[in-house]
Amino acid sequence: MELYHQSVLLEEAIQALQVQPGGRYIDCTVGAGGHSSAIMESSDPGGQLIGFDADPQSILAAQFALKKYGRSVLLVNENFNCIEEVCTYYNFRPVHGVMFDLGMSSLQLSSHGRGFSFQHDAPLDMRFSPDQELTAAQIINDLSESELATLIWNYGEERKSRKIAKRIIENRPLRTTKELARVVSKAVNGERGKIHPATKTFQALRMAVNREIDNLRTALEQAVNLLGFGGRLAVISFHSLEDRQVKEFMVRESKSCICPPETPVCTCKHTPRLRLVSKGVIKPTAEEISINPRSRSAKMRVVERIQ
Repeated sequence: MELYHQSVLLEEAIQALQVQPGGRYIDCTVGAGGHSSAIMESSDPGGQLIGFDADPQSILAAQFALKKYGRSVLLVNENFNCIEEVCTYYNFRPVHGVMFDLGMSSLQLSSHGRGFSFQHDAPLDMRFSPDQELTAAQIINDLSESELATLIWNYGEERKSRKIAKRIIENRPLRTTKELARVVSKAVNGERGKIHPATKTFQALRMAVNREIDNLRTALEQAVNLLGFGGRLAVISFHSLEDRQVKEFMVRESKSCICPPETPVCTCKHTPRLRLVSKGVIKPTAEEISINPRSRSAKMRVVERIQ
C-alpha cells in the first residue's frame, strides 16, 4: 500500500485553526493522516483528535501515520455526515477546531481497481466505502440520457454534458474507466486544454456516487454545533461547486439577517453563529504548487464560532 500523501495548505491550516496545546480537534477527512499529524504535533502536550474517513484504506493509512499518538487519537471509519452523533457518543464536545480537506488523496487516485482515475483501467466503482450500494457503473448504465446530462452538468460543470450523455447512451454498457474515458474523449472530439477531457465527467460521477454535496451540507452544520466559542472551522475545497457550498454556508451563518433581499422588514430572527476570519480564500503559494501541482486548485475558507 502506498502511504505517502502530500497534504495541501498544511502550515496554513494549522495557523487558521489556531491549534493550541491540550486542544480537541476533529479531522473530518483524515485521509493518510497528514493534517491530523500536524494538528497532534502542534497540540502537544495533551491534544486529542477524532478523525473520520469513509474509506477503510485511508483509515489504515492514517493508523500507520498516527500510531505514535496512541489513545489521544480515535479514528472512525464513517462518512463525515455523522460527526455530531459520534462525537456526542464519545463526549468529545465542544472542540477547538474542525478540519475538512475535500480533495482526493494520492492513495485513492493510485489505487488500482477502484475506478477513481482513468489513468488505470478498472471497474467503474468510485465508492469511498465498499458498504455503499451505488456505483459509477450503475449510474452510467441505468440513467436516461437527460438524467446523465443533468448529473454531468450539475456536478462536473461540464459544458458539453449533453454530447457526452448522448455518446454514453450510444455505447452502453460501459464497465471500465478506460472505456468511459474513450467515449467522453470522442464526444468532445478529443479536446484537452489543461485537463483531460474526461476529468469533469469522472468528478461528477464520483460526487454523485458518494453524495458529496449533500453530505458536505450536513457535516458543515454539525461541525458548527460541535465548536466551542472561539473554535475554528477550516475547509479546503478543490473545485467551484464545493467552494460555493462552503462560502454560502459560512456567509449565511455570519449574518444577522438571512431574509430574502426583497423582504421589507426582517422576520427570520437569525442569530449569527460564525465570524469570517478572512473574507477571501487562502490559496497555496507558488512554491507549494511547484512541489505539489495537485494543490493548484485548492482554496481554504476559515470561520470562528461566536457566542
